[in-house]
Amino acid sequence: MTMRTAFRGTLLLSLALAACGGGATDDAKGATAARIVTGAKTALAVEQSFAETIDATAVVSGRPDRMATLSAPAAARVAAVHVVAGQHVNAGDALVELDQVAFRAAVDATAAALAAAEQQQARLQRLGDAGIAARRDVEAGAAALASARAAAQTARRQADLSILRSPISGVVTQVTAVLGATADPAQALVQVADGRALDLVLSIPPAQSAILRAGARVELLGGAREATALGEGTVTAVGGVVDSATRAVVVRAAVQRTVRPLSIGETVAVHIAAAVRPHALVVPVEALVPDGESFKVFVADAAGMAHARAVDVGGRSDTMAEILKGLSAGERIVTYGAYGMDDSVKVAPAGASAGKGATRSAPAGQ
Repeated sequence: MTMRTAFRGTLLLSLALAACGGGATDDAKGATAARIVTGAKTALAVEQSFAETIDATAVVSGRPDRMATLSAPAAARVAAVHVVAGQHVNAGDALVELDQVAFRAAVDATAAALAAAEQQQARLQRLGDAGIAARRDVEAGAAALASARAAAQTARRQADLSILRSPISGVVTQVTAVLGATADPAQALVQVADGRALDLVLSIPPAQSAILRAGARVELLGGAREATALGEGTVTAVGGVVDSATRAVVVRAAVQRTVRPLSIGETVAVHIAAAVRPHALVVPVEALVPDGESFKVFVADAAGMAHARAVDVGGRSDTMAEILKGLSAGERIVTYGAYGMDDSVKVAPAGASAGKGATRSAPAGQ
């Protein structure tokens, strides 16, 4: 092989190696550029007062101590029904009337029995005072008289209650009485509630009920057609039993102020300030990225590299989330752009230049 031939081969090999090396460098630069995310937004994890809230749906109900449920004093036929559900009534108004024949007959019969018992007791007392009647006979006559008086009083009371009258002014919320049907004493025939004393009844998960206490403020909200606040109230009772059917806990709240009258049975949305922690570590809720059954956030270091970190999340509001573990105050986390982001990527905030040749696209999922 001549020297010229050897030199030519060496030159060709050098050029080939240079070409390969240059290609590898370009690929590395491309890979580096591809790991830069632009358009992301960041925020600092801060320590501040945090109010954990509960959003739920509640049903407007009458307050238990301002409701009256009426039933028949004894088995009798329904003779008249004077009201319908939703009707306003005053205290003393007749609601349902039962057949009066049986009640009047009972009053007359017990009155006659009482008169006979009074006469018998008077006779036995005279004989006892004269020493003719035995003491036990006098005592038996007194007992019979007391029983007759009780029976007569019961009959008169049942006769008075045979016309069911409203004990309060309010709204008829339920009517189950059927004209001509026989009413049983165990059957509720009519219910009246005071429309000025209303409660909200809602069901919430046990985990939320655990942080809820009586006295918590409740904000009433309208439905889709009523976006403004309807009023406010206060939690009065938090149930201590989980309903076996709904797996929820019943909560009652007293309505204190409304911008319009509420109707019993109406459904409203409520917003409850369940708990306030004065020194909570919070981040925007958009920074939370689901990670299986838990969450993670992306923490940006001083060089702008975002690293995934698992966190324990406490309460949440509409805009903020409480971090219990995994993050410290002052650390910068990715908010917009976090969902779908890869670990250890370069974050270029919105409006910042990512450098020559950088990829200018938001991460997947945005």
